[in-house]
Amino acid sequence: MAGPLSFEAPTALDYFAALVADDASFSVLEAALAVAQDDEPELDVQGVLAQVDELAERLRRRLPADAAPLQRLRLLNQYFFNELGFSGNVNDYYDSANSSLAAVLRTRRGIPLTLALIYIEIATQAGLRAHGVAFPGHFLVKLHMPRGEVVIDPFSGRSLGRDELEDLLLPYRRESGLVGDDEAPLGLFLQTAPAREIIARLLRNLKEIHGSARDWPRLRAVLQRLVILLPEDWDERRDHALVLGRLGRRADAARELAQYLAHRGDAADAPELRRQLAAWRAS
Repeated sequence: MAGPLSFEAPTALDYFAALVADDASFSVLEAALAVAQDDEPELDVQGVLAQVDELAERLRRRLPADAAPLQRLRLLNQYFFNELGFSGNVNDYYDSANSSLAAVLRTRRGIPLTLALIYIEIATQAGLRAHGVAFPGHFLVKLHMPRGEVVIDPFSGRSLGRDELEDLLLPYRRESGLVGDDEAPLGLFLQTAPAREIIARLLRNLKEIHGSARDWPRLRAVLQRLVILLPEDWDERRDHALVLGRLGRRADAARELAQYLAHRGDAADAPELRRQLAAWRAS
């Protein structure tokens, strides 16, 4: 007689991989919450999503059925920034908890991207058309209104006009050589960010934080997710390989690095990395 069937529960990484597998069904909020499971393995993602829904429902109950978009936006901003007290964490901007939606919901402090994701969800449930904008150096929210677009800085709660946006963009223009005749129009930087790009930006924030702290286990966890999210971003795969090597996982590191070199064999770092690959394989 056959024994009972047994099934392995999906891991947090399996769950994340399923969430980001298909652009058509990509839930940004859920994927962002799944990232936080690296630091909070017992995090109840569905429970946190229900918390966001409850915040949105509290606002919806106050909105007149015939409220115009501008009235909805004013009530949303009053509710989100003043009543709920969401704002940027100016005292500890580089705390990795600012990249955890669950932590941001608890503390009401975060970075522009995580604040924006919560704001966008509540705005959408309040009947507004809101989207994330991957503005250089500072994530923003764009709302489509009857008389044009409104751009909100989720970190400060302020609405930004053209001059303020240009000032915010100027350091990036200078660094990239896009000042003067080569200057790109502002509208180019205000496009709606695709879901995959938003999660990549969230993960790269964490990559920078953990890399600066030389926290290799946490950096490895972030790079694992980046490789799953962006399977053809070979630079992320190279970085994943190098961190695996630091952690002593040489067979895994060699496998990842070989994939990088197969696709980036002419890269400037390829000769050095081939020597590293040979050393790992020989050990």
